[in-house]
Parts: sequence; C-alpha cells; structure tokens
Amino acid sequence: MKLSTLRRWVSPSLSIQGKIFLAFSLVALLSIVSISVIVYLNMRETIKSNAVTSVSDSIRQADESLNIMLEEIDRLNTIVVTNKSTVIDTLLSPSEEISYEWFQEQKRIEEFLSSLVANKPYIARIAVVGLSGKVFFTGGPWLDRSVLGTPMMDYMLRNGSRHAYLKQTGVTETITVGREIRYNRQTIGVVMVDLNYDFIRKTYGVRPTADSMLYVLDQQDEFVYRYDHSPSFAPSDQKIVDMKRKFAKLGKVEGDVEERVIGGRSYIVVSRQSDHTGWSTLALIPTDSLLSESARLLKLIIEASAIVLLVVLVVSLQVSSRITINIRRLKSMMMLVKDGNLTLPKKEIAAKDEVGQLYHVFIGMVEELKRLFEGIRVSEQEKREAELTALQAQIRPHFLYNSLNTIKYLAKLNGTPNIEEVSGSLIDLMRGVLGNSNEYLTVREELDYVRSYISIVKYKYMEPIIVHEEIEDPSLLDSRVLKLTLQPIVENAVLHGIGSREQGGFVTIRVYEDNRDLMIEVTDNGKGMTSEQMELLLGGTGTKPTSSRFSGMGVRNVHERIIRSFEAPYGIRLYSEPGLYTKVEIRFPNLRGRAGADQEVS
Repeated sequence: MKLSTLRRWVSPSLSIQGKIFLAFSLVALLSIVSISVIVYLNMRETIKSNAVTSVSDSIRQADESLNIMLEEIDRLNTIVVTNKSTVIDTLLSPSEEISYEWFQEQKRIEEFLSSLVANKPYIARIAVVGLSGKVFFTGGPWLDRSVLGTPMMDYMLRNGSRHAYLKQTGVTETITVGREIRYNRQTIGVVMVDLNYDFIRKTYGVRPTADSMLYVLDQQDEFVYRYDHSPSFAPSDQKIVDMKRKFAKLGKVEGDVEERVIGGRSYIVVSRQSDHTGWSTLALIPTDSLLSESARLLKLIIEASAIVLLVVLVVSLQVSSRITINIRRLKSMMMLVKDGNLTLPKKEIAAKDEVGQLYHVFIGMVEELKRLFEGIRVSEQEKREAELTALQAQIRPHFLYNSLNTIKYLAKLNGTPNIEEVSGSLIDLMRGVLGNSNEYLTVREELDYVRSYISIVKYKYMEPIIVHEEIEDPSLLDSRVLKLTLQPIVENAVLHGIGSREQGGFVTIRVYEDNRDLMIEVTDNGKGMTSEQMELLLGGTGTKPTSSRFSGMGVRNVHERIIRSFEAPYGIRLYSEPGLYTKVEIRFPNLRGRAGADQEVS
C-alpha cells in the first residue's frame, strides 16, 4: 500500500474515512483514558478507605479489650479496698514482722489476693502496700517496703482516690492500676495490680502495612505502647506528642482521620481517645506503602489500555473504509438527482447500518419528490377552482336577474314595500357577488353588501337587527380587501350570535388602522362561544367548516383565504365570553386604490 493512498484514507481534510478514523480514535482514546483514570482513582480511595476502616476498627477493638481488662482490675481493686477483715485490719494491725501474728496475717492476705487473680493470666501481680511498711503481694516480680517513697508510690497516692494508671519501665514493662486504701478518712495504703505487658502488645498489634506505626500515650504524654522495632523514618517522640496534643486541642477524640506530611513523607493518621483511661492512640500509615499495590495495578492498566487502543485503531480503519464505499455510491445517486434525473439506477445498497438506512430514506425522498411535483400541479388546480368557487364569478345569471326584477315590479304595483325592499337588496347583493369578477373589493363595497344582507334577513326576526358602523378614518373605505370577507362574518354573528336573543341584539362593525394594517372588527352581544367552539370554528381539524347560507363561504374559509393570500400575521382572531359577546378581528394589509375595473353583469 502506498503512503499517499494511506494518507488520503486517514487524512480528515481529504476524506470522510479520515474523519471517521480520527473520530473513532479520539473517542476510543478519551474513553480508555477516562476509564483508566476513574478506575485508578477509585481504587486508591478504596484502598485508603479500607485501610482507615480496618485500623479504626482494630484500634476500637483493642481499646475495648483493654477497657474490659481494666474494668475487671478496677473491680478487684474495689474488692480489696472495701475488705475490712482481711485487708484493712491487717494494715492497721500492730504486729511486727517476723512474728507469728505477722506470719498469719501475711498468709491470710496472700491467700485472699491469690483467690482474686486466679484464672486471670493478664494479671502479672497484685500487691497491697501499707504506709506503715507492710507489703503483701502475689505474683512477680518481688516487691518490698522499698517501694515506699518511690515516684510510682507518690503517683498512686496523688491520683488513686478513684483509679490511677501508670506504665512502669524497668526490668519488666507493665501497666500498673492502683487505688488508695482509706479508713476513717485516712489513707492507710495502696492496692496495685500489674497488667501483663504481653497482653498490651497482642491487643495493639495492628499493622495494615509492614512500616505502619502505632502509639498509645497516657494523659501525662508518656508512651504506654509503641512498636518494638519502629522503622528508621519514624517521626520523633516529640512530634508524636505534639500531634497527640493537637488532636486533643481540636476535640478530635475518636475515629478521626487526616492526611499529614511528617518529615517529608505523607501519612494517614488515625486517632482515638479512650473514655475509660484517657489514653490517646495514634496510628500512622505511610501513604506510599499503602498505595504500592495501586502503582503496580496502574502499570497493568496502562499496558492493557495501549493494547485496546491499538486494536480499536485497526478496527476503526477497516470500518471507516467499508462505510465510505457505500457513501460514495450514495453520492453518485445524489448527483443524478441534482441534474434532474429522478430515474435512479438499480444499485441497491444492501447494508443495514446507518448508510443503508440513509439510502432507503433517500429513495423515499426521491419518490416523495415525484409525488410532490404531481401534488403541486393538482394543488394549484384545486386552489384556482376553490377561488373561482368562492368568488362565484363564472356564472352570469341573466334569467335570475330578470326574475327578481319582475318580482320587484309586481311588489311595487301591489303596494308591498317590504317585498320590494327585499327583492332590491337581493338584486344588489347578487349583482355584486356574481357579476363582479374582481378578486378584491373596497371596504365601502363590502359594507354595501352587508347592508343589503341585513335588509333581507331583518324580516326573519320579530325585533329589528341593529348594526352600528364605526369608521375611524373615511379614507379607509377605499382600502381593498378580499371579496366576500365581511358578509360571512356578519351572517355568522346574526344567525349564531344575536339570533337566539329575544330582544336587544346588535352588531358593531368597526374599521380602523393599527400599525399601518387595516383592521375590521365585528362584535355582537349574542350568546358567545367557549374556547373549544372557537377552535372548531376557526381551525379545528377533522371537522367540516360551517358555510354561509348565502355565499357558501364560512369563517374558516375567509381565514384560510387571507392566510393563503398574505400569510401571517394576517387573518382572523376570535375573542368571546359565553353569554356576553363575540368579537371577530380581521387583519389586512392596507391596500389603497382599486384592483381593476369592475365588471358587472348586464
């Protein structure tokens, strides 16, 4: 394959195939990149969330487990300090050491202490230390009166009114829970229980990653627990203490999480403060170690995305080539139609894709063009026939005129002026309608036809028909309008508007100018119409329009003739309130002068 041919195929400026290829490639690239980024980011957040949840739950469980043990120890201390016969009386006894009485007391109190810690492996030692120098204990390590005056004893005496918690360091690390022994409001000694430190290690052995760190600090900012082998990059003790104080100052006490940079390295810090001991637990998880697995997955996603993109490019090149073949065929057919040849060659495109559908639509359009050409010819013919029918100007009824003149003459001889008036008005009306071949008449002539019509129909009703004419400018009477536009409107107002009233009916015809347009309003005070009736009268679909009894021309016919001749906004608008009135507003362009010489029937 030549390089120029490939360039022509894939160049977006030279071919549709190139545009399709480029569009497919861009869409595939954006989709793959977007999906990869979304998956990677969601995966990072999921890893962080799972790690935080796991550490928070582990810290909470460790804290609750420690609290359970401490609460049990508190109960043991309470039993000791409230035992008068065995503990208090022994501490108050005047017996000296290395005496029989002292030996009996020691045996009795040690048996009592041993019974308390039996089956409690998390207790390393329980001791009762009297301020008088008497020391009794069970477990290890050894304890004697030298404990008096030590900082630990001072701490217990200062804080042991309820419970005191202290981490001892020395030969064996332990957590000591102490409480003072009082009698007669005087402190006479201290009971101390040492918690086995191995249980602390097991309880707080929470490590989501190998280089994670966990610290437990008491209320004096002393470390109760930390990992035995902290990594080399671990923050200094002072930074951990400062962090603990900052969390406490901000009121973050339980399950709080934040990301923080310490020593140039990012950490996820989880904090919790125990309600029982007041100890604060801080877990530091290095972010880079936590997300190391996501980095490997990102590399895998990039490799898979590159392979998928390459496959998409090859497939899009083949698909675009197949699509353009049918497009070129369709183009040749369109060029034939452009030249006026509606007889297409029998080259059917059998594809069922969008191009195949476009081919069938194009064939349908060509067939529709053929039908439209024929329809235009038929429509023009029907339009002319409708106009000729509407104007009724092709018939010259000589015999009808002569007959009406004879009736008028006989009515005059017999002295019946009403018949003479009706016959004369009918002659004038039919002469203007049937004898005038012009398509346009003046407003004055239209008003004459209305007056002739009223002269005829007024004898149908008991009450006279009152017609008011309001002409804003007499020069508007010379404006030209379509023939037979006003008479059907007035006829509709008389028959369907005021015809049902017993008395007081009237019709007002107003002629004025609005924005250089000729406006004619016909208003009656008849029974009015609803919005549904107005819609059916003027533009309802699927209904046969009501025609004038005289001219055969209804309101809708008048509206359609105006729209056909002048287009919007010209035409008829209806306004009505049931039981009050109906107003028909007719808008014409203001055409001055006559359309041509009137041609009347002789």
